[in-house]
Amino acid sequence: MKLWGGRFEKETNKEVDDFHSSIHFDYRLYRQDILGSIAHATMLGKQGIITPEEAQTICQGLEGILKDIEDGKIEFSTACEDIHMNIEALLIERIGQVGKKLHTGRSRNDQVALDTRMYTKEAICEIIGLLISLEEVLLELAEKHKDTIMPGYTHLQKAQPVTLAHHLMAYFEMFRRDVERLEDSLKRVDIMPLGSGALAGTVYPLDRQMVAQQLGFSTIFRNSMDAVSDRDYILEFLSCASIIMMHLSRFCEELILWSTDEFKFVEMDDSYSTGSSIMPQKKNPDVAELIRGKTGRVYGDLIALLTTMKGLPLAYNKDMQEDKEPLFDGLVTIKNCLSIFIGMLKTIRFYPENMLKQASRGFINATDVADYLVNKGIPFRDAHNIVGRLVLYCIHQGKVLEELTMEEYKQFSDVFQQDIYEAISLINCVNRRSLPGGPSPSAVSQAIEEGCNWLKQKK
Repeated sequence: MKLWGGRFEKETNKEVDDFHSSIHFDYRLYRQDILGSIAHATMLGKQGIITPEEAQTICQGLEGILKDIEDGKIEFSTACEDIHMNIEALLIERIGQVGKKLHTGRSRNDQVALDTRMYTKEAICEIIGLLISLEEVLLELAEKHKDTIMPGYTHLQKAQPVTLAHHLMAYFEMFRRDVERLEDSLKRVDIMPLGSGALAGTVYPLDRQMVAQQLGFSTIFRNSMDAVSDRDYILEFLSCASIIMMHLSRFCEELILWSTDEFKFVEMDDSYSTGSSIMPQKKNPDVAELIRGKTGRVYGDLIALLTTMKGLPLAYNKDMQEDKEPLFDGLVTIKNCLSIFIGMLKTIRFYPENMLKQASRGFINATDVADYLVNKGIPFRDAHNIVGRLVLYCIHQGKVLEELTMEEYKQFSDVFQQDIYEAISLINCVNRRSLPGGPSPSAVSQAIEEGCNWLKQKK
């Protein structure tokens, strides 16, 4: 007989049991479920809803179950449907009738909401920790490459000279926003639902604040129907996770491009690369490619749950059992991707000489020629036109701007002087862009220092 079977005359169809059961994935919540039950039982005893002795017996029984699960001594049953019913059944089997009093004043609806909130809180803290580790690696690399000149791109076309440090610090800022998004989302996760019952609370004099305090929640839900039907916190986590994966995917895409023979800006370490079964010369950036591919998986987790929730009336519906697999899958995927990406980035080899060589091609100092003319009193639009014709001339002549003679420059404007060569030196082009947020070594040094101070506050 199932724990809820009193109203039924027939056993559930075996196929329905298997279809209905969630224990094959929600077993992951065993720790949160037991800790939540211990807090609930402790409160029941304090409030006189059950005796202190009964509360103590229940708590000791739950602690024993927790230890046995972690020691691998327990096999869960699909007949008990989910982790909540499995643990309750085990408790009753071990301590007898008093175990049946644990569920006083609560429903599986507020119980599962509690468990998944506790799980999501822990998940967010884990992801923040991994992001902080990634930020540390980015700062270390940026510090090493403040003077490494490389081409910056728009539309995947060479645009203007930057430094590798500046490029890496762009990702530092992306992942910083990810940390801040996750921290902000914790406020919406950190709300305790227990005491909401199935949807309408309970007649028992529960001390909800006591349970919240025991479990480390900042506050309790203000509405019992919202408490059991809300899955915004999982959606928000998956949304944050999707944005993180998007940032990882963009980074991976660049590293994949940079590792090609056409770029040769980087080389993946052998321990983070794979080969070909047919082409012996191949060294494939499969780790970066797989992270890029897994981004779609996390997007799918978000879209799946959004679709599940979009048409549900209040309060709890069985559809909401489908919240857990996207949550678990999204968490495992992003943890694995961040962890392996950090290792890959730590071991990657950069080729500054190739970056500088490519920066010397493609007229990436053309804007600096225009700025030179502006400083000589020519309106920017006129300067833009002059430099455009200069570049076209270079293309026809097979030259770069640095190779033009003064006579050739004079054909386009009389204001050109010998100082044009200093103005278009790549080092000077970068160094002059020293505004806050710019690519010059001085500006990047300030950004790195500010990033280090931010990291210190997070530890």
